[in-house]
Amino acid sequence: MPGNSFGKLFKITTWGESHGKGVGVVIDGCPPKIPLDEEIIQNMLDRRRPGGSPASTGRQEPDRAVIMSGLFEGMTTGTPIMIMIYNKDADSRAYEKSAELFRPGHGDITYMAKYGIRDWRGGGRASARETAARVAAGAVAKAILDRSKIMVAAYTIELGKVKAKKRDLGMIDRNMFCCPDMAAAEKMEKRVISVKKEGDSIGGIVEILAKGVCPGLGEPVFDKLDAELAKALMSIGAVKGVEIGSGFKAAAMKGSENNDPITPKGFSTNNAGGILAGISNGDDIVIRVAVKPIPYIKIEQDTIDRSGNARTISTTGRHDVSAIPRINVVCEAMVSLVLADHLLRQRAIR
Repeated sequence: MPGNSFGKLFKITTWGESHGKGVGVVIDGCPPKIPLDEEIIQNMLDRRRPGGSPASTGRQEPDRAVIMSGLFEGMTTGTPIMIMIYNKDADSRAYEKSAELFRPGHGDITYMAKYGIRDWRGGGRASARETAARVAAGAVAKAILDRSKIMVAAYTIELGKVKAKKRDLGMIDRNMFCCPDMAAAEKMEKRVISVKKEGDSIGGIVEILAKGVCPGLGEPVFDKLDAELAKALMSIGAVKGVEIGSGFKAAAMKGSENNDPITPKGFSTNNAGGILAGISNGDDIVIRVAVKPIPYIKIEQDTIDRSGNARTISTTGRHDVSAIPRINVVCEAMVSLVLADHLLRQRAIR
């Protein structure tokens, strides 16, 4: 089965390409009588739009969400919800000269291997443009989670080797990199400007926090909550690693250090990241994702053309210097989709 759908009870199917007529999503399984309108979706989409930082692309898409179905009088009806986002600022001319070349770090060569054809305009289906549909769906998922007082937030803890030392979530909306440490955010800006002048790109780390998640979400054995979250986040194009709780640090710990003692008031530590045996334990869910550098860079690189001949390429066009911070809301959306799906699955058995 083609991998364009995600979820079981709360299921989404995204469609569209970077330089096509638009992108969108069909959501099936959303419960009825959930308050929803285009403004709720738009508020989340606006956080993904470019222009908020020097790391962002020059492409200016309005990303106006149009709800085509599934609503009546401001409430979901329980029928499929279709959301359309038209592409308004696609310009393929910059990509024409490299149409026969495989861009290093991109999906060009693997899409050709799989389908025998590829859309060289922007990134086609592999473009980050596809994530706008995920964010729209995530806004609907968050509307479900809000009714259970579940909050999901994503923020930057590292960008271009600049690390946040604080976790002041009140600072996330007060700087262009969605960083919980204002001093680090200032250093991040300088780092991005420097790398942009070099014609290069950088990666970083995004942390996602889910608060208010009830115990019991997640299914043994293969649909463990942490496994589902990892899959959801790894499905984002720029994500190359996921860790939950203590993550890779757990490998260096003793059991006496990694186990979270249980007290009458709850867990005294949270190395588990809110998940035990693949099931939520009621504590905060803490996830971190490693985001790779954007593959589009102006620095000349070795590659081949479709005939296998050695070539060089310097990519042009409008693109980000870093997927951060625009990827943050995408991570938030994917975590929300998983939690909404498992919340509905838990209600089905309890």
